[in-house]
Amino acid sequence: MDTSPSALLRFFVPKVPFIVKTALWHSLWLSPTSSKWDLRMEITVLIIRSLLDIPVPTPLSKQQRWSLKDPGIKGKMWISKVVLARPEEEDIRDVLVEAVDSLDEGNGIYTTPAIVPVEVEWTGYRANVRHDAHRLDLSEAQHYDSLMAEVTSPVTILYFHGGVHFMMDPASHRIPTSRLAHLTNARCLSVRYRLAPQNPFPCALLDAFQAYLSLMFPPPDSFHEPVSARHIVLAGDSAGGNISLALVQLILQVNRSPTRKTLQFHGRSVDLPIPMPAGLAGNSPWADLTRCMPSLVSNAQWDYLPPPMTNEKISTFPHDEIWPTDPPRGDVYCDLSMLCHPLVSPLAAKDWTGSCPLWFVYGEEMLADEGKSVASLAAEQGVTVIWEQFEAMPHCFSMIFDQLQASRRCFKDWADFCATVAGDTAEEGAAKLETKGTWFAAKTCKETDVDVRSLAVCAHDEVLERMRSTTAARMRGEEGEGKIMPKL
Repeated sequence: MDTSPSALLRFFVPKVPFIVKTALWHSLWLSPTSSKWDLRMEITVLIIRSLLDIPVPTPLSKQQRWSLKDPGIKGKMWISKVVLARPEEEDIRDVLVEAVDSLDEGNGIYTTPAIVPVEVEWTGYRANVRHDAHRLDLSEAQHYDSLMAEVTSPVTILYFHGGVHFMMDPASHRIPTSRLAHLTNARCLSVRYRLAPQNPFPCALLDAFQAYLSLMFPPPDSFHEPVSARHIVLAGDSAGGNISLALVQLILQVNRSPTRKTLQFHGRSVDLPIPMPAGLAGNSPWADLTRCMPSLVSNAQWDYLPPPMTNEKISTFPHDEIWPTDPPRGDVYCDLSMLCHPLVSPLAAKDWTGSCPLWFVYGEEMLADEGKSVASLAAEQGVTVIWEQFEAMPHCFSMIFDQLQASRRCFKDWADFCATVAGDTAEEGAAKLETKGTWFAAKTCKETDVDVRSLAVCAHDEVLERMRSTTAARMRGEEGEGKIMPKL
């Protein structure tokens, strides 16, 4: 998106009458959302919808470049930029490939990824400074030491940013990660995983796996000391939640290996099973890349996400230097043949047995049904699941509408879960956790208990059939260089 003043003027001026009409209808209680949203939220959602669903899509490379603009580091945050060294051994890639192949029920097509150094940002809360305070002129090591001087909890949140797998990075998510660090008195390690379409599945998952192992087994010259898995929480929003869920599934699958007993990582022999993290905390995690669940339609009025691309709209999508790919690929993140793979779409995972505790928060959004299905199945299989859903709230609402009572409650519960499962008394805290579901009413946040095991809108076999049917339809509609681009 072009953010120059002239471009913004061209975008907003034609929408002024519609914005005025929206404000009038809202004030007269004629809008279908006026009883649940305030005027600011209604207009903001309207603008976001307009940005995401424009008649002629912006080239993919332009969207990616725009999302990667660094907003700078200022205010109440410590940031230390680090590169996690590439291990000389190939074991992490080998076990990933073994897991991908063993979970593939069809003839999925993917390219074996290279192992590369992984850029990350340590994030912490910087107290006693103004909101516009400049970053100090220190080395990255000194920034890390300053960050750690204010950390009082053993919790480390391993964070994966959202952005549809092709946009954004740790810089775009410094505000929510520093907020989580503040609320937990802890630190976040935010991962700059490789982005699609240049780096398709399973590149991002390999980077996530490498970052997780690097916390427990630090590469040479790392700033941090080894972190016990019982103090690590995986967290992420949207596509980052997808990577978090896929990482848990990857660890579970690696640990099921009947033959492999160890893997080599930076000169160490790491015994299997790989320790499971203390927990996973997902904010509107994207669990289904096929986008086949009913809430895509039924919850559309409460969300800003665009619907899945139609074949008619595909033809208008502009080509650029990164899209379509060469050779052609039917999805930005992966080959269409991989869409139903559980490490691509965790909704397809059949077995969550042995998983760490899971915390989910969703709005009454288009992705809600896929989250319900994952949460319900995991709970049925004995996993501790905390489910929270906020009435009439859109995708990742707490990260956009931070002034709302619902958003404040979301961040509090998000942080409380991390502190409970991974803090000083992690074992005691995790033992006290019980599977629980809560529905929060719009505006008041009045709580109503819900049964997590009964959340799913249909049986898991039906979910899998919906996914396969939707994928087959997309494959039949693929002609020449026509591509379907998921937009979240």
